[in-house]
Amino acid sequence: MSSEPSIRFVTRQDYDQWLPLWDGYNAFYGRSGATALASEITQMTWSRFFDAYEPMHALVAEHDGKLLGLTHYLFHRSTISIAPNCYLQDLFTSEAARGKGVGRALINGVYEQARRAGSPRVYWLTHQTNHTAMQLYDKVAEHSGFVVYRKQL
Repeated sequence: MSSEPSIRFVTRQDYDQWLPLWDGYNAFYGRSGATALASEITQMTWSRFFDAYEPMHALVAEHDGKLLGLTHYLFHRSTISIAPNCYLQDLFTSEAARGKGVGRALINGVYEQARRAGSPRVYWLTHQTNHTAMQLYDKVAEHSGFVVYRKQL
């Protein structure tokens, strides 16, 4: 890639390029084929990006009219601060764009949006086996040391 990708908010016209990235992200985490997300979930996720009452947002990385990656983030309240925290929920780049600064640019885009919203921090989760991404994450953030517990209900 000869120049930096532009980072911008997703638009309704991006759906056809966003969807394969979203599907790739979900496949990476084992949500494909028999375990794929229901289409209603994908449609609701997409619609939330354009609902002013939703705290969920989406940025995309674009170069020469082609989407190279996506990130979805949301703001939420916390018991330990007044300003909302920013949770970077999803981050994915196309295979061809990996190692070319797209992931870093998307994370920086979320940082910028969090600053504008007055958020004191951005945080995210990744699977412990996601070593490639963690090499980047170790450069752009600090590992908090927290362990996540969950229970499906």
